[in-house]
This record gives sequence, C-alpha cells and structure tokens, in this order.
Amino acid sequence: MANLASKVITITGAASGIGLATAKRLVSLGARVSLADIDGKNLALAAKDLIDIHGSDNVHSKVVDVRDRSSVQSWITEAISKFGQFNGAANLAGVNSKQTYKSPITEIDDEDWDFVMNVNLKGVLNCLRAQIPAMEDGGAVVNAASIASLMGFANAAAYVSSKHAVIGLTRTAAKEVGHRGICVNAICPGTINTPLLHAITDNVGAGFEAPRVALGRAAEPAEIAALVTFLLNDESRYITGSCYGIVGGWAC
Repeated sequence: MANLASKVITITGAASGIGLATAKRLVSLGARVSLADIDGKNLALAAKDLIDIHGSDNVHSKVVDVRDRSSVQSWITEAISKFGQFNGAANLAGVNSKQTYKSPITEIDDEDWDFVMNVNLKGVLNCLRAQIPAMEDGGAVVNAASIASLMGFANAAAYVSSKHAVIGLTRTAAKEVGHRGICVNAICPGTINTPLLHAITDNVGAGFEAPRVALGRAAEPAEIAALVTFLLNDESRYITGSCYGIVGGWAC
C-alpha cells in the first residue's frame, strides 16, 4: 500500500480500540496522521508512542469532542495547518450508554438517547461537515457503523438507531461528493475486543456474542484496521457508498 505514503489521514476515537489500531497501521505504511479523541490522557499516550517510533513530523493529536461542531472544525483546521494537505478520514468515535442492552424502548430516557445520538450520529455529521470542504479531490472517508446497522437488537434502540443512521449519512455523502472522486464508505464491525465491548461485558469473546459468530471469537482491533486502511488507499477507488460487515460470520 505504497500509495498511502505522505497522505494525511484524520482519525477520531484514536485513543484506543479500532481508532488506535488504525492509526498505528496507517503511520506504519507511510501516512501522516492526526489523532482525535475526547480522552485526553490516553490520546496523549497514544500520540507519544507513535511519535517515538515515527517522529513528530508524521503525527498530530488534539483533544476533540465530536458532539461539538466547532471542536471538530478547529481540529481539522489545525491538522491541515501542520501537514499542508488532507487526503482521508476515519471517523471511528462511538459510544454505548448505561441503558444499552438493558432497557426496552418504553424505558429509554431522553438523556441516554441524546448522548448516543450526539456522539454516534451527530459526531459523524460534524466530521463530514468539516472534512468534505477541506479534503483533496480523490480522497476517502470511512465511517464507523456497526453490525447494529445491519440488524436489530432488543433493548438497544438508541445504539441501533444511531448506527442505522450512519449508513444513511454515509450513502448520502457518497452521492454528494462522488463527482470530486471522494469515496465514502462505512464499516460494520461485530464483536471486537475493545474498551467499548469491555464496557458491556467482562467476558470478551464468550457468553455475550461469540456463540453467534461463525468464527467463534471476537475480532482484534488490528483486523478492523486492515479493512479501514484498504478503504482509505487507492486500491479501493471504485468503492463508494458501501457498507462492509466485518462480523466473523455473525450476520450471514
């Protein structure tokens, strides 16, 4: 994937999980990366680790709240100021909530609903609104959807609704920017060994979802990062508006 050399890619959710794995993979392939996360402590640790290996010329980081449009815009502006160009984005920040997989629709409170929607959906919208005008023609965007974009789950209405909506937003963006050669796609991960999964269950890879997965295990973040990287490089130039399930045979 030599065509990633010197490209500038922004990544949300970069302090841990899929976002961090994606950042590591991209910079190892020659890309320059700008990392964003609301978790300032772990973001600083992630950035330091990458800078120690790849140098400060190739890594930028900023604490960002994707719910805040101005926070996202400031980050994109700062990244472009540092690197001088902008070629791609991996919008991977996402949350569950205290009610996810616990409360039916009739018991969802407004605070819980708004929290999930504002991060998972509005956060992607805010990223796209900042990224699309600034991105070089021929760029690429990857948004984080979920297996919950492909099917329903009881007692998870806010999360499922937000992730279904990310698919609609992704497809709309693909239609709007295709004339510029910008490709916009979504990934739909299933059970991934990340802090987000740990927040739901301490029994990763068993008991919660793994029995439904044909491969019988949770994926590692690096396995998802490989798909994100493919969708950001020039080998996927005719793929746009697509949603890739990466679920180990759960939804087949």
